[in-house]
Amino acid sequence: MRTQRSGFEYFLSGFQLITTKGLKRFVFVPLAVNLILFAVAFYFLLGEISHSIQWVVNWIPDWLGTIKEWIQYFLWPLAVISVLLVFALIFGTLANWIAAPFNGLLAEKVERHLTGESLGSEGLLSVFKDIPRTLNRECAKFAYYLPRAVGFLLLFFILPVGGQVLWFMFCAWMMAIQYLDYPFDNHKISFKQMRQCLNQHRGKSFSFGVISSAFAMVPLVNFLVMPVAICGATAMWVGELRDEQLSR
Repeated sequence: MRTQRSGFEYFLSGFQLITTKGLKRFVFVPLAVNLILFAVAFYFLLGEISHSIQWVVNWIPDWLGTIKEWIQYFLWPLAVISVLLVFALIFGTLANWIAAPFNGLLAEKVERHLTGESLGSEGLLSVFKDIPRTLNRECAKFAYYLPRAVGFLLLFFILPVGGQVLWFMFCAWMMAIQYLDYPFDNHKISFKQMRQCLNQHRGKSFSFGVISSAFAMVPLVNFLVMPVAICGATAMWVGELRDEQLSR
């Protein structure tokens, strides 16, 4: 039975689900991968931002004086926002790739918690058995993502404001595909059929992706995005999509 909830609400429900007894231990691996990767990436990128801004500023003539200082102050927020927009999807994709088998397990356990039904596979043994299939699925996502990412990234750099908005919208759609795919994949539903389903439920799917992308851009909070989004996406699968897809 469908519930009248938005994609925003489903994502936020993930915060409650990750603290649910019986699910906490399955949250650990996605959370640890996110924490380590994002911490290292932020440390590296912030250092690179500082060097890049200083390099640009050094090209500005000293006789500009105050204008040069204002340019430097303007470049910092612009650079940070740009890095966050690009970083949120690129490193999120890498983190999901590394943790993919455990993300599928978390989605399975959340679905079982919400429905009381087993999906037929249990424990770490099933995780290792499913690694080839899971990685193949991630390759399908990457093949879908890469050519589109190149196009939108070019627009990001050459089209002021509009390019950044389009990149964010693309990130939001990819976030929806990334996280909503886990319960689909657990039921062996093809990547193509999953995308068709999300297109049919575009409003909820896109709003889920928008809030996932927004949270992924917030330092510290973004450490929680992966497990929260998996739990929220699985709740959306159970509440909106499951009956429709499994009745086919």
